[in-house]
Amino acid sequence: MAWSSILYKRLNTSRVGESRARSRRSHPLGIFFGESPLDSPFLLVLFEIVFIICSTSIIRFLLKPLKQPRVISEMIGGIIVGPSILGRNKKFAEAMLPDNSQFVVRTLGIMAFMYFMFIAGIKMDFTLLKRCGRKHVYIAVTGVIIPTATSAAVAFLTRKSMDPELAKVSSIGAITTSLAVTSFPVLNPILKDLNLLSSEMGRMAIVTAVIGDAIGINIVIAFEAAKQGEGDSVDAVWYLISLVILLAFICIAVRRTMLWIVHKTPVGKPVSQGYIVGILLGVLVMGFLTDMFGMAIANGPLWLGLVIPDGPPLGATLVERTETLIMEIFMPFAFAVVGMYTDVYAMFEFGWSGLSPLFGMIVTGYISKLLGTLIPSLLCQMPFRDSLTLSLMMSLRGQVELLLYIHWIDKLIIGVPPFTLLVLSTVVITGIAGPLISFLYDPTRPYMVNKRRTIQHHPPDTELRLVVCVHEEESVAGLINLLEVSCPTVDSPFSIYSLHLIELIGRGIPLLVDYENEEHSPEYTNDDAIHNALKLYSETRGELKFNAFTALAPMRSMYQNICELALDNKATLIILPFHKEYPNNLEGTQILRRGVQSVNIKVLSHAPCSVGVLVDKDNFRNPMHAAGGSMRRHHFVVLFLGGADAREALAYADRMVGNLDVSLTVIRFLSFNHEGDDEMEKKLDDGLVTWFWVKNESNERVRYREVVVRNGAETVASIQAVNDEAYCDLWIVGRYQGINGKLLEGLEAWSEDNELGVIGDYVASIDFGSTASVLVMQQQVLREQGPPKLGWKKRLSSFNNSRSSMFLCSS
Repeated sequence: MAWSSILYKRLNTSRVGESRARSRRSHPLGIFFGESPLDSPFLLVLFEIVFIICSTSIIRFLLKPLKQPRVISEMIGGIIVGPSILGRNKKFAEAMLPDNSQFVVRTLGIMAFMYFMFIAGIKMDFTLLKRCGRKHVYIAVTGVIIPTATSAAVAFLTRKSMDPELAKVSSIGAITTSLAVTSFPVLNPILKDLNLLSSEMGRMAIVTAVIGDAIGINIVIAFEAAKQGEGDSVDAVWYLISLVILLAFICIAVRRTMLWIVHKTPVGKPVSQGYIVGILLGVLVMGFLTDMFGMAIANGPLWLGLVIPDGPPLGATLVERTETLIMEIFMPFAFAVVGMYTDVYAMFEFGWSGLSPLFGMIVTGYISKLLGTLIPSLLCQMPFRDSLTLSLMMSLRGQVELLLYIHWIDKLIIGVPPFTLLVLSTVVITGIAGPLISFLYDPTRPYMVNKRRTIQHHPPDTELRLVVCVHEEESVAGLINLLEVSCPTVDSPFSIYSLHLIELIGRGIPLLVDYENEEHSPEYTNDDAIHNALKLYSETRGELKFNAFTALAPMRSMYQNICELALDNKATLIILPFHKEYPNNLEGTQILRRGVQSVNIKVLSHAPCSVGVLVDKDNFRNPMHAAGGSMRRHHFVVLFLGGADAREALAYADRMVGNLDVSLTVIRFLSFNHEGDDEMEKKLDDGLVTWFWVKNESNERVRYREVVVRNGAETVASIQAVNDEAYCDLWIVGRYQGINGKLLEGLEAWSEDNELGVIGDYVASIDFGSTASVLVMQQQVLREQGPPKLGWKKRLSSFNNSRSSMFLCSS
């Protein structure tokens, strides 16, 4: 059967379908009158919406453990609904996909593609082209030219056996270009699904894709013009004239209107609802204009999105209000349309001889795309593993390619069998590349350093580098006070790297702004208040150096920016704000910061240095009094339960004792009869505690005592007694590494916040009844080191020697 007749049946409503549709009631009397609800077109569409969304969601859930991108699940869901699987059954097709219903599904699907491209245009940032390096340009250009040339060569060699429409130069050019160009709208959501958007390879792939898109858009326009001019060259001229007029209107009139809307919106306020509705209607208008001029219908929405300023207030508002509806409700219809055109049986009936030229182009294009990216990457001195990962990322295919295939089938460039082959090849290449990328590339691998970066092992009288993370202005005061009591001195100054963390909304490209070396965008006005407060404090203290950064990233990958900044600047400590806020005017109230807990836990898991989590409460928010000398003496308590984290907490507290406004009580908890003790950890704890007490024995502001307990209940009772007998401003505890399990027996199930550990969670809770802030310390974990080869005696001897030298230096 010829593909043209199959296509005719697929796209046109038969007379039988029309008469059947006329016989359907718009509002049936109900199932109790013997009528099926599916006889109503309205109820049928509602049922189709539920069925399609549920089908794709189930498949997405089943494929998630296989590290498959979301687009694969949605493509497979569409194919299942179509004539290749369920649609093959006549009863299912008649009940679920009658001709009038197919028209509705197809219309909703095309509209979904339009709005998808519009949102992608908002997120895309062509200003990256100004900042990209030669390496990005070299890899992008080579990755487009090589696959285009090789697949075109195969096409011209097999041109005689092609379908006449496919054998035209314009058709060959369109297909070879689609095989060569990796689209930003496809790559961005897949990397977001794989949690690689903020990684080094993810950022490089995004920049390379934007460069490739800039090339690909021009090539597509050229071949579209050639297609228009096949009948009469005058048609091509009119096509280009209409294109220039439309682009000029978008870039001048529409762009100025968008900037005017941004200017009219007060700082910190949302954009007016009327503007949002007008812009969303403009998407439909742009789709109408581009389709009327003979262009691909999604070009207009994409160009409209490109001229909208990304980020707040306009771009962020549009994305925030529409993305969920488009991706979760409308896009399943787009994939259902793809599935309705995909017919595996029609492809088999068509035969190998008719599809072999196209298959040769596809295989050649994908292989040459892989090699065309891999070889330039290796020549740019990139490691082989990273080069292969980047090549696989640039081979990903998805929504843009599917939209092009639908455009070609509408223009009669291809039919159902070639369309099916192209769709299946897209599923296969993306389905293989996605899991391979996850297997080959671990974004946390660079953070696994072998050198100690801890407070405990930090040499005395040297610069201490800290990364201070801020989500909101309310966190700044407590962080400044913590820095003040940490006792920066002329001999041991602090270098502070302030990182303001902002969730990425309305942009598709993560951004790390260095305020010393780059111009920052004025749209993020909170940056000035946060960084200015920290900068003002650093200027009052000559022992502080201040460096301001802002990271815009998805919450899932925000930890990568934090760890990368700490790694690049060789930081010793990362300070994170706790995910709960305690308002000073609402006693007993907690406010959750959305997404912050997951960021903190990932930083704790992958940090290249030690980490401190600060639970900031009211009494720890008076930093500026320190400069005038009017701050009262702080009382801090260290709960030392043993292990690496407890040793880090004690080492940090020892640094705080250098501040004359700080008094310190250290309480060491010991197991009754040494039950459950780890001999090596016990010796290391003894060594540090002995060093600390010898150093501070004559310091009247330091007290030390030991408490023997049998289980977790006695541990909690002892801590509660300490809280009842004396006022405390700050509890300092280790998170959990190396703690004797006997000291926590019976408490594990009580803990709610894993980022604080069991004891940290207890003293930070409202039930504990303390208004003191809490600092939970975790010592750096050397992940690449295997089990220690030295025995514990040799390790202890080495530890004591290093501590003795530090004591002599500090003396």
